[in-house]
Amino acid sequence: MIDYQSVLNAINETASKEKERGKIADYIPELAKVDVNNFGIHLIDNHQNNFSAGDSNELFSIQSISKVLTLSMALGLIGENVWKRVDVEPSGDPFNHLSLLELENGIPRNPLINPGAIVIADILVSQLKNPKEDFLSFVRQIANDDTIDYNETVALSEKKTGFRNF
Repeated sequence: MIDYQSVLNAINETASKEKERGKIADYIPELAKVDVNNFGIHLIDNHQNNFSAGDSNELFSIQSISKVLTLSMALGLIGENVWKRVDVEPSGDPFNHLSLLELENGIPRNPLINPGAIVIADILVSQLKNPKEDFLSFVRQIANDDTIDYNETVALSEKKTGFRNF
């Protein structure tokens, strides 16, 4: 059996020594307050055993990770029909790049950049009776964690930025 705890400890040790830590999304005031040195990792194996290292108990804003979760939910709702509305090609552009959408006849290159995420959001809004509540329930279910919630402070902070990140 794999010693997951040792693996996570090694990942945490390597990450804690890394000097290039990315850039805080300081254009969102609430996220500008986040400590760039925070790093946590948690794993639940197929036997429901939990392993964690670092700052894994810290709450964090998932931001663009939500694109993976919304895509998963959309695939669960309409299956392969998702690919009629969004492609699976690499874009080579930043996640918030919208200009290619016109050139590609409204079919975004992939669901993990903002134009594709907008299409996936449209699928969810069209398919779900209560999209916000249903998505939150979906995330809580797959994470097996009923404490997961929206952070209204972060959401309001993002609204203050307008469309600066597009």
